[in-house]
Amino acid sequence: MAHFFNEILVYPLLNLLVYLYHFVPDIGIVILLVTVVVRLVLLPSFHKSLKHQKAMTDLQPKMNEIKEKYKDNKEQQAKALMELYSVHKVNPMGSCLPLLIQLPILIALYQVFMQSLNGKELLGLYAFVPRPEHINPMFLNIVDMTKPNIILAAIAAALQFLQSKMTLPKNTGAKDDMAAMMSKQMLYIFPIMTLFIGMKLPAGLAWYWLVTTLFGVAQQYYIIRKEAKKLLAK
Repeated sequence: MAHFFNEILVYPLLNLLVYLYHFVPDIGIVILLVTVVVRLVLLPSFHKSLKHQKAMTDLQPKMNEIKEKYKDNKEQQAKALMELYSVHKVNPMGSCLPLLIQLPILIALYQVFMQSLNGKELLGLYAFVPRPEHINPMFLNIVDMTKPNIILAAIAAALQFLQSKMTLPKNTGAKDDMAAMMSKQMLYIFPIMTLFIGMKLPAGLAWYWLVTTLFGVAQQYYIIRKEAKKLLAK
């Protein structure tokens, strides 16, 4: 299983990082470029997931109406909700896809950073990738990407809060609804987790998370703005 994980994720990411470092000898900029490549490769799945999130947010009032209407009949409530999802072609689990994708990538990047930035032997390099004598772990000669950095962690957490805020349902009229309560809790839990993890792990991971979350915010803003233009055009 570990060999499969290395072949599928760790070695490709390591080779991409080392290859780019040959042309751009600043590891912070290289991590940014790697992040851009990863986001572009996964752009369709992230875009689809964000559209699901937006659709679920828009459907929240109707979902609350169904829950109120069938509050004493959970079976009928579940059936009505599934019909609602089917009519609007929404998958309630679709918004979980980015997290499921990001987790193995983060684990793989952690292994890449541990191998490439700590002076260890570079294992799994492809034949066409130049082998560097040493990879300087400094970003702009200021930030050591092998050590935790609270500033990068704090910015990543702030962007995570902004992204979560953008997906939070607006006034739905169901303040006591369990889903609404959980959404508001996650608004703070995810950023706190991001800050805590970013303060413990190498700054390279916090930098990656900062950049990829910034991409997510921009992508989400684009979807929201596009939907608003459609409404104005009607």
